[in-house]
Amino acid sequence: MNPDIRKPVSFAARSISALALSVALGLGISTTASADELDAKRLVKTMSEFLAAQQTLSFSYDATLEVVTPEDQILALANSGTVELQRPDKLRATRAGGFADVDMSFDGKKLTILGKNLNIYTQVEIPGSIDHLVDVMRDKYDRPLPAADLLLSNSYDALMEGVEDIKDLGSGVIGGVECDSLAFRAKDVDWQIWIAHGDKPYPCRYVITSKRVPNGPSYNIQFSNWKSGKAVAASGFEFKNTSKATAVKLEDLKGTGDLPEHFTKGESK
Repeated sequence: MNPDIRKPVSFAARSISALALSVALGLGISTTASADELDAKRLVKTMSEFLAAQQTLSFSYDATLEVVTPEDQILALANSGTVELQRPDKLRATRAGGFADVDMSFDGKKLTILGKNLNIYTQVEIPGSIDHLVDVMRDKYDRPLPAADLLLSNSYDALMEGVEDIKDLGSGVIGGVECDSLAFRAKDVDWQIWIAHGDKPYPCRYVITSKRVPNGPSYNIQFSNWKSGKAVAASGFEFKNTSKATAVKLEDLKGTGDLPEHFTKGESK
């Protein structure tokens, strides 16, 4: 599981209107709900196996990272981007927001992070697979990739680690696509995922909510434009410095993180 809803300025939760809350209470959704846990697990497993089976894969995304200020105000930081991967060891990801415009490329040996708006870049040797890259970027550099859990070759194991409760909420519609709506609880996070119906069970939306930070900050990512196989436009994964960007050390690559530079992360509980 990737609870990188990290240690915030404190990452914050989705708001629920009083009406929506009363409806949820009226439905009596609880740990004794009639959700078919085995079917929910099967749906996540099918999605995981489908994604892992795609040798090439690309998608676009819109994400919102919520933070909580010391005054308990909830702020949402929005960004959009794309991800393209070629298993087992090639990946390119972009992320553009109000304070950063980042292009990351990984050729199986070296990761390049380019701050396009600043025209600076850094390179880090991380030889290995996409799975290894995901772990290193999250655990060592605190720079998780977009939808990192879902990029793994066995995302099912990462997603289901520590899950204590499962709810099948039936169908939902995301971007005009009918999906299975599933909710899960673990010790440190709650998470919810919407998986497209049909023979291409792509994830349509993924939400992670921290339980370690007051006010429950969330990371919400919605996917679109999924492509696989020959439908993925061929592009290189090796960095080409066409903009004549200046090379800097990773610690000097400011203005390319998930949070603005003037934000200071607090501690989770």
